[in-house]
Amino acid sequence: MPPIRLSKSLPSLYPWVTSPFIVSAPMRIMSGPALAVSVSRAGGLGFIGPGAKTQDALTNLQEASSLLKAPSTTLSSLPSTPLPIGIGFQLWSDDLATAAAAIQQYQPCAAWLFAPHHTADIQTWTLRIREVAPNTQIWVQVGTIAEVHEILTSAAQPDVLVIQGAEAGGHGRATDGMGLMTLLPEVADIVAMASSPGRGKIPVFAAGGIADGRGASAALCLGAEGVVMGTRFLAATEARISAGYQNEIVRAGDGAASTTRTLLYNHLRGTFGWPAAYSPRGITNLSFHEHQAGKPFEELKRLHDEALGMGDAGWGPQGRLATYAGAGIGLIREVKEAGRIVEEVRREVWGKVNVKVEEEGGREARL
Repeated sequence: MPPIRLSKSLPSLYPWVTSPFIVSAPMRIMSGPALAVSVSRAGGLGFIGPGAKTQDALTNLQEASSLLKAPSTTLSSLPSTPLPIGIGFQLWSDDLATAAAAIQQYQPCAAWLFAPHHTADIQTWTLRIREVAPNTQIWVQVGTIAEVHEILTSAAQPDVLVIQGAEAGGHGRATDGMGLMTLLPEVADIVAMASSPGRGKIPVFAAGGIADGRGASAALCLGAEGVVMGTRFLAATEARISAGYQNEIVRAGDGAASTTRTLLYNHLRGTFGWPAAYSPRGITNLSFHEHQAGKPFEELKRLHDEALGMGDAGWGPQGRLATYAGAGIGLIREVKEAGRIVEEVRREVWGKVNVKVEEEGGREARL
C-alpha cells in the first residue's frame, strides 16, 4: 500500500506524539486533567474539556501542570513548555478574558474552539489567544462545508481544523450534519486547494464515530492527518464520569437506533442558550421514549429530577438522565486505561496503513 503522507509541521509542534496522531476530545467536565495527561503520556494529545464555568480552566490547567510534574511523567519525553495538553472552550458560553488569562498563565499547547454564536467570534478568540500565548495552537471544530469555507476565508485562520461528522456524540450540527465518509474527503480537497506556499496546508483531523483502529485507519485514508475520539474515552478509567453513565457506554449498542439528537435532555437539565445550529446526540432512555409518547414536559422534568437522587440507577434503559454519546457505542465493550486505548488503536492502525511524515528536504520518516 502506498504510504499516507502527513504534514511535516505536526511532529515539530507535538514532538511527543507517535503516529497516528490520536486525540482525546475536550468533552465538557468529563475530559479532566487526568484523562488529558494520560493520553499525552501515551503518545497522543489529550484535551481538557470546558468546565461548568470558564473559571474551571485555571483550576484544570493547574492540576494538569501538577500531574505533568509527577515522577512518572517527568521521566518521559513530554516537554514542560508549552504544556503537552490542550484545552477546549464553548465560545457561546465561555468568557474570553477568563479563558485567555488561564491560557497565558499555563501555556497549553493547543486551544480547541467550538460552538460560537457567530463565525467572527472564532476570529476574536483566535487573535486574543495568539496575543497571550503565541505557541498555543488554535484548533477549530466545524461540521459543515459552509463552515469550512467561512473559516478558510477568515483573517485569523486556525492551525488545525477538526471535522466533526454527524456520528459524533454530544453537541454537533442539529440538522445539517453529514457522515464522515463523505464530509471528510470533500473537506480535505477544499483545504488542499486553499493552501498556499506561504501558509501551507492546514492539517485536518477527523471526529465522529471513531472508536477503534479500523475507524482511525479509514479516516486517515479519507484525508485526515489525525483522529479524535470522544465517546471511546468515556470508557477510560481516568474519565470524570459516574459509574452508571460509564456502564451505559459499555452496555449500549446499535448506535443508529439507540442514540439520537435531541434537545430534550438539555432542557431537563436546565441547559439553555446553545446556538440553534447545535443539538446533542445521546443514548435514549425512558425520558426520551415517554417524551415521544406525549408525556408532558413538566412530568418528565419531575421524574428526571427524582432520578438525580438515584445514583447510578439514574442511567440505563429504565433511567432518565442525559447520557451523551456517539453512534460508535457498539464498538466499545470495556473500560480501559486511557493509555491502553491509545496504544491499542495505534497498533491496529499500524497493521492496516502505512503512515509516513514528510520531513525537510523531501525526506520521509515513519513516526
